[in-house]
Amino acid sequence: MRIWGKVFGFIIGFMFGRIGGGIFGLWLGHMYDRRQSLRAGLTSGSKRQALFFNTTFAVMGHVAKASGQVTEVDIRIANALMDQMRLSGEARAEAQAAFREGKESDFDINACLKTFRLISMGRKELLQMFLEIQIQTALSDAKLDPKEHSILSTIAKELGFTQQQLDDMLARWQAEFSFQQNGGSTNQTTIEQAYDVLGIEESMSDQNIKRAYRKLMNEHHPDKLVAKGLPPEMMELAKRKAQDIQAAYDRVKADRGMR
Repeated sequence: MRIWGKVFGFIIGFMFGRIGGGIFGLWLGHMYDRRQSLRAGLTSGSKRQALFFNTTFAVMGHVAKASGQVTEVDIRIANALMDQMRLSGEARAEAQAAFREGKESDFDINACLKTFRLISMGRKELLQMFLEIQIQTALSDAKLDPKEHSILSTIAKELGFTQQQLDDMLARWQAEFSFQQNGGSTNQTTIEQAYDVLGIEESMSDQNIKRAYRKLMNEHHPDKLVAKGLPPEMMELAKRKAQDIQAAYDRVKADRGMR
């Protein structure tokens, strides 16, 4: 909380107008402190977004190198993600540079993730979105190399997630991969896939299913994620995730006759 604007405002105001001047100076100082806080917040938010963007592609490059060498498939996957984010010009060049940095043998992924977690101020939804992007990238070729799994475990641990939480996310994303193969259609998607996308059991009550759905939607709400530091360029990824969650929930509702 900033107070020095109010302190100096009151002192200067009091010197020229006694109590009335001091009150007026206090108000002016309050407005100054508020404006400075807003500026600091914007600067901090911009830094978080820039760090999220660069760390995402650097770690992605490191994950791609995990199996021994970066293949043409890995490069196509990275470019497909950039296309999905509609990156071009300087933004795409920055993403490609970060991806190359992550491929280097001296890339320190642990230090990189520690910095990212610190600047992100432990925002769970933001850290989860980051981890899910790496999971999505690793699964884009429909298989998970053991070394990729090992690095995903390292990422999860550094970001404060347990192995069980990582395994749950992997299961949901593997189901979502199949779900997306069907175009997210509620007609073509099996009910088992829909339950897996939501990370729930068929034996759960309707009320608990609604709670699980609301929790997932809250964690992946695009506007909330951007406000917490998700780069605007990555909003499309969050939107796609939210759409898949909604489609899976609609499939479950239809199957169970839920209102």
